[in-house]
Amino acid sequence: MILIGENIQILSKVVSEALSGRNALPLQELAKEQVKAGVHWIDLNIGPARKNPTETMSWLVNNIQEVVDLPLVLDTTNTVAMEAGLTICRQKPLINSAAGTQESKEKMMPLAQKYGSNVVISVLNDAGIPSDAASRAESIMETIDYANSIGIPNEDIWVDPIMLPIGVSQSDFLEVIEFVGMLPDIAPGVKSTIGLSNLSNGVPRDLRHIINQVAIVILNKAGLYSAIVDSFDKELVALNAGKEQEIIDIILKVMDGQDLDMSAMSQTERNYYKTARVVMGRELYSPAWLEI
Repeated sequence: MILIGENIQILSKVVSEALSGRNALPLQELAKEQVKAGVHWIDLNIGPARKNPTETMSWLVNNIQEVVDLPLVLDTTNTVAMEAGLTICRQKPLINSAAGTQESKEKMMPLAQKYGSNVVISVLNDAGIPSDAASRAESIMETIDYANSIGIPNEDIWVDPIMLPIGVSQSDFLEVIEFVGMLPDIAPGVKSTIGLSNLSNGVPRDLRHIINQVAIVILNKAGLYSAIVDSFDKELVALNAGKEQEIIDIILKVMDGQDLDMSAMSQTERNYYKTARVVMGRELYSPAWLEI
């Protein structure tokens, strides 16, 4: 699976201070460390960028391109900032993101056509986030048809089903898996992507990583093309690369509906087994699921 590094994002104190002070070094180091960690794209998230949007995005893109050769994901809701970044990317970038809302169709999506960039299009529409796989499919097909009509080919479209936090809707993960499996049939050539950390949002901080790691294995098996992830989660990157095969096998057996004997497992294996059962809805989620 293609991994997009999420670590240059405005909610980080280090990043926000570096941006506001125009101190390139911490951001360049973050970018280089993400490359070393093994991700394939670098996400540059500057949020709404209400102050100096053109200069902020241009400054950031130029400084990151000085030190890394990976393609960039431009992550902002500000279309002025987005266009400033699109004009100077050396490699074909990815817009993160557009949606099926009227505002996005009018303002963000045309930028992908104008600059020939890749674009993430979420299932969000003016009615909100669809609740199941079928309604997600219906929503995204309408949006893809619109994107095609303004000259954006399927090959440039990356679809985000918008994964809800496990503590908000435990069953939503299963709907996302089903949707990811449907996508190649209903929209040939379109890629799939997801913000992986959404699933563990609200989970106790020390347990978020294992939720994300289990999910990456399951989503990989389901056919997900890419995910926006914490570049510095070494176990996640290793699992995505096919390492730790025994752990992968345990997770996939749970995905297939198998019940396993925990008595022969190590503590680490038990933790992944229990977490996989929670992620797949085989056990009810609670913040203390590893202690049960």
